[in-house]
Amino acid sequence: PPPPHPSRAIVARYARGRDYHHVITEKLDALAQRLEHLAGRPFRRRAYVDTGPLLERELAVRAGLGWFGRNTMLIHPRRGSYFFLGVLLTDLALQPSPPFTEDHCGTCRNCLDACPTGALLGYDDDCAPVMDATLCISYLTIELKGPIPVELRPAIGNRVYGCDICQEVCPWNERFSSPAAEPAYSPRTELENPSLIDLATRLLEMSGKAFLRKYRDSPVSRARRNGLLRNVCVALGNWGAAEAIPVLERAAADRSELVREHARWALERIGAESEGSDLPPPVLPRGRPRTAETGCESPLRADSD
Repeated sequence: PPPPHPSRAIVARYARGRDYHHVITEKLDALAQRLEHLAGRPFRRRAYVDTGPLLERELAVRAGLGWFGRNTMLIHPRRGSYFFLGVLLTDLALQPSPPFTEDHCGTCRNCLDACPTGALLGYDDDCAPVMDATLCISYLTIELKGPIPVELRPAIGNRVYGCDICQEVCPWNERFSSPAAEPAYSPRTELENPSLIDLATRLLEMSGKAFLRKYRDSPVSRARRNGLLRNVCVALGNWGAAEAIPVLERAAADRSELVREHARWALERIGAESEGSDLPPPVLPRGRPRTAETGCESPLRADSD
């Protein structure tokens, strides 16, 4: 589908429905019960869904589920990269799967070329894909708790929580992605490209506790009220329309200094655009993507059999 209008917010696909931590944990528990039934005895087990010091993607490659794409995502050869990973540790003697040893990205650079902040840096000397996480829009809008670096704000566009660009341009997702079959992942109406002005208004009228109550079963709760409102202010500034000024003026008087500073930046950006002043230059990647001469590329692509 075409991208939404700049006046509407973009929330990463995975975050529009119920929190995957809850959904996958329930599924892992059901899997453990099934294994107990098949084994005919109880066994020691522990489930992880981004909740422990495990390298889930590395374990998934060793389990034969796919390969590390240039976008650093795990890519399944028949599902693309739009899926979640969960881990169930057990002391059962299970037959291991063979590891996935091929790289099917070929010479494709779609994700590297599309990343607005240049966070994807190509391959390292060991032919492993490299990302500068501090440039990733998902990090900036979710994990970063302080101010978003000024030079990166224009590149965020209207993405208020997470980013799917490096997955959206991937040929493997263009070929295999499909709507989630799990009802729990159905998008919440208010998170499916809502109006930036409406979203900002709702957040301004919420306390931090009210925000957590409303989104307690949603991934967006991780950003907290101030973090999400910070992101919305940036998106409003990037939209640059005069109709965003009233809600930004309210945000500039918010109780949170984090929100106030980003609202002031957005107001200045809208003023600069209306006056025809020079806007900040686009951000450039800090690293230098490696080229085909590294020998890391495979000729295989999504259209390969």
